Amino acid sequence: MRKSGWAAAAGLGSLVLLLTACGGSSSSSTGGSSSTPTAAGQPTSAIGLPSPGTTVLIVQKSDLGFVLAEANGQVVYTYGNDKKGGPPTCTASCAAVWPAVTGLPQASSADTLPGRLATVTAPNGAKHITYNGYPLYTFKGAKPLSTVGNGVGGVWHVVRLSASDITFGQG
Repeated sequence: MRKSGWAAAAGLGSLVLLLTACGGSSSSSTGGSSSTPTAAGQPTSAIGLPSPGTTVLIVQKSDLGFVLAEANGQVVYTYGNDKKGGPPTCTASCAAVWPAVTGLPQASSADTLPGRLATVTAPNGAKHITYNGYPLYTFKGAKPLSTVGNGVGGVWHVVRLSASDITFGQG
């Protein structure tokens, strides 16, 4: 019985801390939001959730092995006609089939990406997420973890990673 009482007390204590973090005022000297930088330099809320506008990228196992994907499981692709560090060139009708991955990039806390996430400004002014300088896209209508877009037209490629890029549960 004591064991369950301690577990309940610990759970209640965690709930109080969570509610305090959600409802408390910010201790920021700027009086702004209660976001704090993560190890990747991207903001998160006081309870560790990504800030609005953040796109979380993860390492997922697919039929091609480990690949980069959005947190919802949508595999991301690079376009062979894009130049490293340049603006995305898949626009208009191309972008209708290959939507841009936009927002503020953040790697999942469970993953250690070997490359760098950043953004470039798309022709429409959106912040287009890049990996190692190459703009990222998804394949419209693809199911989560599907890599059916890989190799389309000889210019669309998944971002291949490895199991060592997953840090959750290691160390």
